[in-house]
Amino acid sequence: MQKLAPAIHTTAIVSPQAILEENVEIGPYAVIAPGVRIGKNTRVMSHVLIEKNTQIGADCLIYSGVVLGMPAQVRSNAPVNSFVVIGEQNVIRENATIHAGMKEGSKTILGNKNLLMVNAHVAHDCVLGDNIVLSNNVALGGHVTVGDNAVLGGFVGVHQFVHIGELSMLGGLSKVTMDVAPFSIYDGHPAKFRGINAIGLKRSGFSAEQRMQIKKALKLLFLKRSNFSTLLPKISKEFKDSPEVQSILDFIHHSKRGVGRASADVSMSEEET
Repeated sequence: MQKLAPAIHTTAIVSPQAILEENVEIGPYAVIAPGVRIGKNTRVMSHVLIEKNTQIGADCLIYSGVVLGMPAQVRSNAPVNSFVVIGEQNVIRENATIHAGMKEGSKTILGNKNLLMVNAHVAHDCVLGDNIVLSNNVALGGHVTVGDNAVLGGFVGVHQFVHIGELSMLGGLSKVTMDVAPFSIYDGHPAKFRGINAIGLKRSGFSAEQRMQIKKALKLLFLKRSNFSTLLPKISKEFKDSPEVQSILDFIHHSKRGVGRASADVSMSEEET
């Protein structure tokens, strides 16, 4: 591909201290602050505001009204030098917001190939992996971590410091106050464990045997009422040859808010795998 100079609309305001790589497009009335870096082939549409210390990778698509890099929404008005770091091939839809870290030198991080739909909000110090979907009006509190390939339905609200595991799925309108286990489905107000994310696992190439091992482990962990301290050593031994199950156990072991379990009415049928 031929290297082209950035295309900047005549109504856009771009700081001379911003760095725009080749083939970048800046739309009408966009504002790009000092210290911003935008990777090659990224398109920034109209009325986008990108504040200082925001780094955006290549091949991203940023729709109208998006605001990136504004200060954390905290009571203190003291200025800090913090960052937003965005990877490659992300699609950020209309009016989505990503805020910078709360403390000096801190970062809010978005990985690669993510889709943030209309009005999604990523608060200060969040860390998001790759291939994540935040549906319309999802709101992540500060310090939330979201694993690869997670899908959050519309209007999901996530409490600060919650950890959402990889390949998990959250139903729309869920209120998430505890950690969400990998490979699982959660739903409700507050969100509870509902079962295995069988469709997501199939689409990601997990074999029938892998899915069955994950399902068996999830049933033992989240449908029983035994303490995790009792269950984890037993399940670790039983599924010692399953890296996927071991990753679930490691997730639970490192949870700080606790991992949400099932309501009494939840069961898992054989068809779910």
